[in-house]
Amino acid sequence: MKKNKIITTDDILVTLCQSFTEVLSTASGNIINYSAMVQKITKTCLRPDIGCFVLFDGGFNGIVVSNFTAQAAIEIYQDYMRNMGMPESEIASSHMSDDVSNVMGELMNQIVGDFTGKVRDQLHTSITQNQPKMMAINKLVQISVDTTMDRPQARRVTFTTKNQNIFYVELAMDKTEFIKLHDFDIAEAIDPDEVIEREAKNNKAEVVKDETPAVDDIDDDFMAELGL
Repeated sequence: MKKNKIITTDDILVTLCQSFTEVLSTASGNIINYSAMVQKITKTCLRPDIGCFVLFDGGFNGIVVSNFTAQAAIEIYQDYMRNMGMPESEIASSHMSDDVSNVMGELMNQIVGDFTGKVRDQLHTSITQNQPKMMAINKLVQISVDTTMDRPQARRVTFTTKNQNIFYVELAMDKTEFIKLHDFDIAEAIDPDEVIEREAKNNKAEVVKDETPAVDDIDDDFMAELGL
């Protein structure tokens, strides 16, 4: 008898880590890496200097917490702003700036959105998220999920930026297993940016084609100039 594949909490954690690296690497234009080792923890906490948390529920319940050092937050924020073409004069230099918190919160929203999409495609279940809460803090703040979780598990993963600055991602969720009963195809994710870029290139090619005079028209104009 064929052994069914089992997807555990740690497999879901890997999916979350992939969403963090993919979104932040694309946003900053630099490679973001995460440790191959994961820590088992007993509680999730917001830690200095910038912390963010997102609650999710649905197929399973949980919370995602990201804790950035000031150096890691500023590096990612500034690289993202430069990648967007913002002039240096308009880029904040302090992690306490509201602009840093707003941008990091938006990136967190994109990360968890990517994660929920992966969960839907890979696990055939759905989870919903609340709006990320990003804040600059100077003390450790313990947080927990305001819901009943079935044998909660908590993990912490270390991430490293291009300049070797550190930030941490913590996940607390139900202890759960997804058992794959039969094979199925995972739909290829559609990147909206790629679609827009491809359409822009196609439209530009059509304009150039329309503006290019036909060979017969060139010959007729040449003959007319000669009085023939």
